[in-house]
Amino acid sequence: MSVTHVRWGTAELSLLLAFDAAAGPVMLVAAGEEATLPDPAVDPEMCALLMLRALPLVEIQTAGSGRLGTSGKRHVDGATSRALHYTSHEEHRERSDGWDMRTLRVRMADEATGLGVTAVCTLREGIPVLRTEVYLDNFGDRPVTLEYVSSFSCSNLARHLDEGERWEDGLALWLADNPWSGEYRWSRATLAERGLYDVGMVPFGQTGSKNRVTMTSTGSWSSSELLPMGCLEETRTGRALLWQIEHNGSWHAEVADRLGDVYLALSGPADREHQWRRRLAPGQSFRSVPASVALVPSGGFEAAITAMTRHRRATRRPHPDHQGLPVVFNDFMNSLMGEPSTKALLPLIDAAAAAGAEYFCIDAGWYDAEPPGTVGLGGVPGWWDTVGEWTESAPRFPGGLNAVVDHIRDAGMVPGLWLEPEVVGVRSPVADALPDDAFFRRDGIRLVEWGRHQLDLSHPAARAHLDNVVDRLVRDYGVGYLKLDYNIDIGPGTDGPDGTASAGDGLLGHNRAYLDWLDGVLDRHPALVLESCAAGGSRTDYALLSRLPIHSVTDQQDFRLLPAIAAAAPTAVTPEQGAIWAYPLPEHSDAELGMVMVSAMLGRIHLSGRPDLLAPEQLALVRQALDTYKAYRSLLTGARPRWPLGMPGWRDGWIALALTTGVTDDQGNTTLLALWRREGTPETVTVPLPWIADRDRPRVVFGAGPQPAYCWDSPARTLRVTLPAEQSAVLLSFSPDWDVRA
Repeated sequence: MSVTHVRWGTAELSLLLAFDAAAGPVMLVAAGEEATLPDPAVDPEMCALLMLRALPLVEIQTAGSGRLGTSGKRHVDGATSRALHYTSHEEHRERSDGWDMRTLRVRMADEATGLGVTAVCTLREGIPVLRTEVYLDNFGDRPVTLEYVSSFSCSNLARHLDEGERWEDGLALWLADNPWSGEYRWSRATLAERGLYDVGMVPFGQTGSKNRVTMTSTGSWSSSELLPMGCLEETRTGRALLWQIEHNGSWHAEVADRLGDVYLALSGPADREHQWRRRLAPGQSFRSVPASVALVPSGGFEAAITAMTRHRRATRRPHPDHQGLPVVFNDFMNSLMGEPSTKALLPLIDAAAAAGAEYFCIDAGWYDAEPPGTVGLGGVPGWWDTVGEWTESAPRFPGGLNAVVDHIRDAGMVPGLWLEPEVVGVRSPVADALPDDAFFRRDGIRLVEWGRHQLDLSHPAARAHLDNVVDRLVRDYGVGYLKLDYNIDIGPGTDGPDGTASAGDGLLGHNRAYLDWLDGVLDRHPALVLESCAAGGSRTDYALLSRLPIHSVTDQQDFRLLPAIAAAAPTAVTPEQGAIWAYPLPEHSDAELGMVMVSAMLGRIHLSGRPDLLAPEQLALVRQALDTYKAYRSLLTGARPRWPLGMPGWRDGWIALALTTGVTDDQGNTTLLALWRREGTPETVTVPLPWIADRDRPRVVFGAGPQPAYCWDSPARTLRVTLPAEQSAVLLSFSPDWDVRA
C-alpha cells in the first residue's frame, strides 16, 4: 500500500490526511495544532497506528450497504464510506471580510454507485476553529438512498494521553441540558462517569464496546433538550475539542471508543434517530448540515468557548444592531402577557421611554380580535390559536394600531411587533386560505400541534404569504423590529409538498427554506432587527444566530432563577446577541431590583415588567442601570466570557460571570464582573481573577440596596466581596484607564 499524506491548516489548527490513491477513502488521521501533528517521515510507526484507528473523512451509510467490521447503533464503519477512493484535492486562500481564509476541498468517488463526495474544510487564520460541510452528487445511472452523512468525524482523540492513562478517565465530556426556562445547564463528567468504558475486547479482534454517548435532537426545536454543542476535554492538560452543529432542526452527535481510542461523529438528521432518508436520483445532489469544531491545546472548556465566540463573530451576517445594542422594551414578560391594548400600552410606552428604552416591541395578542381573556381550543388564550393572518385587532386598538405605533415613535423609540411566522392557528382564516400542501403533513393529513398548523416554507405559497406579511408590516407601520417566535415542536417532520419525502427530509427542506426566507427578509430590509426566539432558548443554534442579530435566551419569569441562565448563556450566544429579561416590578426591594437589572447587564437588555407602576425612586434605579449600561455596552461586542467560580449550577448560591475585552490578556483590557448572591448563601465570597493586571483596581459599576464591600488582593489575584442582602447582585469593573460608570 502506497499512502500519501496531506498536512493542511494553520499554526493554530491543522489536519493530517492520508489516502492510498489506488483504493480506500481519504482518512482523517489527526487534528490539532500544526506542531503536534506526527510527521510520517520521522515517526512512521506512530502514523501507522493512527492510520489504523482513523476514520474516513466522511462517514456515509446508504440503504442496502450497512456497515463493515461492527454492528450496533453507531454511525461509523459504513460500507459506502469504505468504498470511496480519493480523486483530487485543492487548497484555496483568499482575504475575506478582514480575515485570511483557507479552504480545502477533498474529492472522493465510488465507481460502483456513481456517488461523488466533496468535503469542504474552512479555517480563518488566527482562530483555531474548523468549519466542515459535505457535498454528495449522484453521477451514476441508478438512485442511491442516503441514511446518514456525517458533517464531521474524527478519531484518535485520546492520542495525547500519557502511556497507561485510560481514555475513560483521561477524557471528560461537557454537555448542556437545555430545558425550557432552565437553559444552558452544562455538566462535566469523564467518559467513564457517562457510562463509556474500555471493555477490553480490542485485543480479541473487536472494534470496542459498541456503546456510545449520544446527543440527539429530533424535531423543529433544535435545542429543546440539549444544546447542539459539546466539548471533549483532557482532564490532565486542559486540551479541548468543542463543537457546535450549525442547524435549526434535527441533529446527532456521538462519542464512542474504537480500536482503543475515542472518536466523535457529528451530523444532521439520520434514518435511525430522525426518520431521515434522501433518495438521490441520478444527477441529484445533497449538502450536509455544517458543523464547526474548536481545538485548543490548554485552558479547557473556557478557552474553547473563547475560540468559538471569535468564530461566531467572524462568520455571522453583519448587522448594525451588533454595534448599537439598543435597549428593547417588550410588553410580554411579567407585564401584559399577551393582552396588549391601546389603554394598557400607552402608560407602558411612556414609562419605558422614561426608563431609557430605545425600542418598544408589542408582543403577542396585537392581532387578536376577540375580547381579552377569551379562551381558545384546549384552554389556551384566544390569541394562541388564531395566529397567522397578522392584521391588527380593532377591539384592542379602537383608534388603530398606528396611533400606538406613532406614540412609540413620538416617545423617541423604534416600534416593533411580535410574529410567530411559521405557525397558523387552527381558528385562523389563513388555515383555509392556503393550500394543504403549504403545511406540514404526513400521509396526507395536515399536522396539528397545540392548536396550530406548521407552514412548510419550501412551498411557494407559504413563503409568499410570509413575505407579504413582513413587507406590509414594515410599510404600513414603519416597524424597525420584529420578534420572530416559535412555540411548538412539530415532531420528526413532513412528507413534503408532494408527499414523497421522508419525514426527516421534509423537515430538513423546511429548515433550509426558513433560513433562506430570513436571508431574503434581511436583504430587502437590511436595517430591520429580527429577534430569534423559540419558547425561550429552544432554538439556540448557530444556523439562526449567524443570521439574526439578537436572540431571546429564556422565558424564565422568576428573577431569583434567572442568574444561572444569564451567566451561562455566553457559552452558546455572543454577549451582544443574548437578550435577557429585566422585569422590574413594584413589589421588588431595592436589592431585588439590583438583581433584576444586573442579570441583563452583561448581555442585551430586554426590559419588561411594569415600569409604569414603579415608585419614582424605583424607576430612577432602572434608569440608572440603563444609563450605566449604555456607557459600556460597546465593550460587549468584542468581549470574551469567563466563569471565575466555574460554570453556574442551577442551585448555586453565588454565581459569577466576567466579560474581558481583548483576545489575549494584557495591561489595557477591561473586565466587567457580575456577582449574584442568592437565598441561603453566606454573604461573602472570594473570587479568583488571575488575569487581572497588577495596577487595576475594582470599582462598582452598578448595584442597588445595601452597599457591597470588597477587597482586592493583588498578589493573590483574588477579590473578596460581601453582599449584605440575599437575592442581590453587583456589577464591578477592572479598567485601567477609564470609569465605565455613566
